[in-house]
Amino acid sequence: QVQLVESGGGSVQAGGSLRLSCTISGSFRGYRAMGWYRQRPGEARLFVAHITKFGDTSYATSVEGRFSISGDFDKSTNALQMSNLRLDDTGVYYCGCDRGWGAFSYFGQGIQVTVSS
Repeated sequence: QVQLVESGGGSVQAGGSLRLSCTISGSFRGYRAMGWYRQRPGEARLFVAHITKFGDTSYATSVEGRFSISGDFDKSTNALQMSNLRLDDTGVYYCGCDRGWGAFSYFGQGIQVTVSS
């Protein structure tokens, strides 16, 4: 079992910054990658960023250059630093991780990020 808990969401004006944090716990520690997805109302949950245990990072095109992910696999934590936030960054952000391979299989409850003008 894997439990993921997000923190750090909230409301911010466009152009501002927020930092999301995620803590992963549970008996399974074999995940290869952890990261974030975002879901807007009425839309599918979409990839935002991930980091692998080898230190490789990947970002959605829409956040490239504005968001930065970091992670500590020993501590089972990661953080998403979001800068120069835009209105379309609004949504529920979910921390996730894989099972050691493939797509993310585990997600947290999600945390709201609201960017206003």
